[in-house]
Amino acid sequence: MKYTAWLITISLFLSSCVAVQPTQLTPTATVPATQETIAEPAAGPTPLPTRTAFPPGELVDYVAQTGDSLPALAAHFNTTVEEILAANTNIPPDITTLPAGLPMKIPIYYVPLIGSPFQILPDSEVVNSPSAVGFDIEAELEATSGFLKDIFDYGYYRERAAWDVIDVLSRNYSVHPRLLIALLEYRTQAVSRSEVGETDLIYPLGYEDPKYQGLYRQLLWAVELINDGYYGWRTGTLDMIKLADGRLVRPDPWQNAGTVAIYQLFAALYGQAEFDIAVGPDGFYNTYKALWGEPFDQAVDFIPGNLVQPELALPFEPGKIWDFTAGPHYSWGIALPYGALDFAPPAVLGGCASSAEWVTAPAAGVVTRSELAMVILDLDGDGDQRTGWVLFFFHIAENDRIAAGLKVEEGVFLGHPSCEGGRSTGTHVHIARIFNGEWIPAGGVLPFTMDGWVADYGSAPYEGTLTKVSKVVRASTLPTFENQIYYALPSPE
Repeated sequence: MKYTAWLITISLFLSSCVAVQPTQLTPTATVPATQETIAEPAAGPTPLPTRTAFPPGELVDYVAQTGDSLPALAAHFNTTVEEILAANTNIPPDITTLPAGLPMKIPIYYVPLIGSPFQILPDSEVVNSPSAVGFDIEAELEATSGFLKDIFDYGYYRERAAWDVIDVLSRNYSVHPRLLIALLEYRTQAVSRSEVGETDLIYPLGYEDPKYQGLYRQLLWAVELINDGYYGWRTGTLDMIKLADGRLVRPDPWQNAGTVAIYQLFAALYGQAEFDIAVGPDGFYNTYKALWGEPFDQAVDFIPGNLVQPELALPFEPGKIWDFTAGPHYSWGIALPYGALDFAPPAVLGGCASSAEWVTAPAAGVVTRSELAMVILDLDGDGDQRTGWVLFFFHIAENDRIAAGLKVEEGVFLGHPSCEGGRSTGTHVHIARIFNGEWIPAGGVLPFTMDGWVADYGSAPYEGTLTKVSKVVRASTLPTFENQIYYALPSPE
């Protein structure tokens, strides 16, 4: 039986550029009808593990997890990078990401250790990482008996079957499809329960907000929160999470980004008692394990130690001057990380004028996607955006846009900048990086660097700078001399 929710999904693109679907609103607390069976098991929930207090400055043991960085660990343990380096003289101060498994000593200062050390999922089961390669969403859903597989919904410009809704959100936000399916099962038994009511079709994730009706918008709301939690913890900018009842939870300093991503979602749904169950061994972890097996058996260390960005050129032709219109901001949607930069072509005085200028490939690769104002360039050439370095371009005009499947060299034309793909204040191109399925922030330990121009954060998203040697260019949506980037022609040999 086909269940269709006739909903209109409007893409909103705010400020200079936002690759986004519907606006995320502050959630209200809801408890699903299925919560009773979760909250009150016959033997009672398994108590969450706890930690004892530590004297200020005590050196505690820590084993580096995939994707860890020194600034993030300093934030988690309420210490400084300098103190961590002093306690670990084997770590070079310019390291980007720490190698997974590296034993460390970290000085810990007072933090209210409210959160549990229990880890729900590894990072590679939250990000649409190499562990998702070969996972067939359509086949997996077709083999189930629940109502989920029969849902159809309108999302991202067309009607889609449930598997396609999950697929497009998984690819666009780079969130693991197994996670999304397991969330639907945990909240409403959408994978295993064949009986379906009207509420199930309107709110298949059990989040009852009229602005998020239908499978697409329900999951859209979820992936935004997941990415906020994941990248907030990954970069060290998230320290406290507010639950639906107003209480605060500080994740355990030893936590991994994948677990904190799930915290962020469940915090919007539950008060303290229900939250503790959901994030414990008898909660979502148990549902995930029943569907896919022990999650940590499927973990992969997908972010290597001391990750280095490959050499990249600027995304336009040499000999041209473009405007740097937006510093680090949302890579996709209105969720973290701030991984994207924007550039506008010359001779555009504002607004959405068409441009004959070309967006060019900053490196050689294979075009894996070319659709709906989007071009994805896979630098390792295997054609899979979940593996290796990937460049994501948005607001590429349909006219003259390069076709998917083509191999390109550095400098090849990808298409023209535009306002296509949603609302925008002016013609430009939006560019972001992905490595092994993880969005890479544009600033911080691994800054976005093109032709020697190094990105850094500003005081707010869309602000920021590009620096090359002693020259600093500050992002601005107003075309001025101060925000122009000149891409010099190659020196004659």
